[in-house]
Amino acid sequence: MLGRGKDGNDVIPMSGRGPDLARTALGVIESYWQALRADHGPVPPRSAVDPRGMQNALEFAFLIHHIAPGIGRMRVAGSHLNDLAGMEVAGMPLSAMFTPDARDALARGLKEVFARPAILRAELTSAAGWSRKPLTAEMLILPLTCEAGCVDRALGALVTRGEIGRTPRRFGITEMRIDTMGAAPRPASAAPARPRHFAETQAPFAARRGTGPRAPHLRVVVSND
Repeated sequence: MLGRGKDGNDVIPMSGRGPDLARTALGVIESYWQALRADHGPVPPRSAVDPRGMQNALEFAFLIHHIAPGIGRMRVAGSHLNDLAGMEVAGMPLSAMFTPDARDALARGLKEVFARPAILRAELTSAAGWSRKPLTAEMLILPLTCEAGCVDRALGALVTRGEIGRTPRRFGITEMRIDTMGAAPRPASAAPARPRHFAETQAPFAARRGTGPRAPHLRVVVSND
């Protein structure tokens, strides 16, 4: 996941550690991706992703490679995903984290992410069972390009609420949304619009007019002394 940022340390820092990291992780990762868009265009390259730029949410993040229509293989995954699966998930398809009934919907969503491209947001749930309490989660998938410029990589995040309990935990999809991407954000280095907090509206210049029918502009004084 190494890449290069734009500050002196080759990092694009996005957020400090908050009181509840799990609740802010999705925002940290999406903000980091939006910052990459500002620097690299509408779909940033995978080579630009630097884990240090989202280190406060790194345990929830993953990178996938779109290897076939609707199939994304996890190249790198944070420790939270390993905890959910009860094993190392790098190299596994993302669908391994989902129940069989949810995999078709996941595949359709991934096709949209890479074909449009688009942003995928999903609400997930994992059913209760022996030594397992109900578990809910949110997932975010953000498209990236490969070195050749093809949209076949993605930066993702999966954040759960509740106790993991006995593993592996697999998820169903309760809601999925595909968001069409807009234009890339304006680069932070661009010159900002001139602030109007202290600027007054300038009135157009008008020559001062005299009073009376013929207001003289000059008066010639002649002295023969």
